[in-house]
Amino acid sequence: MTIPTLLVLDADPLPRLGRLTGRVRIEHADASTLAGLLPSADVLLVWDFTSHAVREAWPGEGPRPRWVHTASAGVDHLLCPELAASDTVVTNARGVFDRPIAEYVAALVLAFAKDLPRTLELQRERTWRHRETRSVAGTRAVVVGSGPIGRAIAGTLEALGVRTALAGRTARAGVHGPEDLDRLLAGADWVIAAAPLTEGTRGMFDARRFGMMQPSAYFVNIGRGQLVVEEALAGALRGRWIAGAALDVFETEPLPQGSPLWDAPGLVVSPHMSGDTVGWRDELGLQFVELFELWAAGEPLANVVDKQRGYVPGH
Repeated sequence: MTIPTLLVLDADPLPRLGRLTGRVRIEHADASTLAGLLPSADVLLVWDFTSHAVREAWPGEGPRPRWVHTASAGVDHLLCPELAASDTVVTNARGVFDRPIAEYVAALVLAFAKDLPRTLELQRERTWRHRETRSVAGTRAVVVGSGPIGRAIAGTLEALGVRTALAGRTARAGVHGPEDLDRLLAGADWVIAAAPLTEGTRGMFDARRFGMMQPSAYFVNIGRGQLVVEEALAGALRGRWIAGAALDVFETEPLPQGSPLWDAPGLVVSPHMSGDTVGWRDELGLQFVELFELWAAGEPLANVVDKQRGYVPGH
């Protein structure tokens, strides 16, 4: 029996794949060696999910991996026309980040409602200033993106008493379609971007959409950085079109030192960490091992990405 070759696009720390010892030949690659190793690999594990090396190195014709798994929810960093047109199966880390990201969004909503950023500023200034804050119960949120992460966010906010609407690519039971989005944005206290990056969602939060939000509204993006026209958001914050915002993802990461977002009033910047709780890498490694065991047994894989849409279809 031929032992399959698993190629890992490396990132530190490396994944724990001890359960696969003796069952697979593991090779390692970085951006400079990936193209030369891809034709001989049966499986590619994109452990470095910040890299765009797969898009640049994927072979158009000839031998190539039969299966690609990325240790991330988003797949825009690896999908290219050649991969999308091939018979290679692509899977993602759907399910690992849902609850942590939902908790992170809830923390931001509570922090904004209770004015915690200003409280910390006043403490540093040794200033005692009594203020009234908002109750989140009874406020309205729209979560843009109806996948598992969006649904987890909606459920967590609803547990806090927030009346939450989900908006997705198509209308279905419990989910609003694109035709309702502008109306929902205009009435929301909290706007949460949790959509995948596709040609239809790229730049969807632009000056027009920030302009239709309430002056008291807050915007949070934990989806993909390219969902937002960053210059438009910075302008909306400077012009007080909205009350504040939080970004965990950016068009360029790490966020450049010279970016105007660092100084945008009312903006919380976090370094793409909303889903990264203690032990998250171990969960990602275990998920891949379990998927590998299905693949090796010829069983159907979970989390299969629709390569034309750019995400795992919902049910």
